[in-house]
Amino acid sequence: MILTEPTDMKSINELRHIGSGILRAAGIADAEIDASLLIQHLLCVDKDHILAHGTDEVSDVKAEEYLELVDRRKSHEPLQYITGHQEFMGLDFAVNEHVLIPRQDTECLVEEAMIVTEDGMRVLDLCTGSGCVLVSLLRYKNDIEGVGTDISGEALETAAENADRNGVKALFLKGDLYGALEGDSEEGKRFDIIVSNPPYIASDVIGTLMEEVRDHEPLKALDGGIDGLDLYRRIIDGADAYLVPGGRILFEIGYDQGPAVSGLLTDGGFADVEVVKDLAGLDRVVKGRKRI
Repeated sequence: MILTEPTDMKSINELRHIGSGILRAAGIADAEIDASLLIQHLLCVDKDHILAHGTDEVSDVKAEEYLELVDRRKSHEPLQYITGHQEFMGLDFAVNEHVLIPRQDTECLVEEAMIVTEDGMRVLDLCTGSGCVLVSLLRYKNDIEGVGTDISGEALETAAENADRNGVKALFLKGDLYGALEGDSEEGKRFDIIVSNPPYIASDVIGTLMEEVRDHEPLKALDGGIDGLDLYRRIIDGADAYLVPGGRILFEIGYDQGPAVSGLLTDGGFADVEVVKDLAGLDRVVKGRKRI
């Protein structure tokens, strides 16, 4: 790799200035913030340390490593994949190229699930990915039992790491939605809550996404089929066999999918179907209750 700048600039502030300039020239929207976060990550310090010790010298070796990180971000690799972690629901989650990066939008799904999740309940998280939804529920609710399924073995390894990192226990099973439960001790058991943030982007829209998403996040965690609703249909069609009477189902949705997913739940026999908006005022969660 050919670096854009030499490594003879020794101070933290000088390196940060170089990094932000490189990222700004590459069209990175939050160039200054990302440049600062990368140097914090490299030096294992927080922003207060950077502010207080900005004139401290950095070795040539560390300077070279920093510019390599900047070069990765310059190519629109997500910052979270470079640093290896992301905060979500006040917790720290490991992330990598095998899982979607947890986003603040998804906190709305967790918060709505927390409202209806009671002590001792069993929760199934379909398309668990990094495990951020299930791990957060296990961390903030008492004595619930959690099972997460995903088609990606690498994603499940990351989810298991995140459960350990946040001090909770969950069972993670590999397979296609409910198929992961077949042949396991979970078969025949029912759940009080099903949550899912499934792939919901229409196939022909993926090419229009930001480079960070389109070129780096896992395609199978994004592509929801021709209309973006394939996984919702499959989850709703199979839910009756896995939900207790009166059990709840909650989905994260795209901003324009509220009516469609609500209709699927109503047609699937669910009651009390409701669309919940996120902090930005956009439709973000659809939930319903299995009839008794």
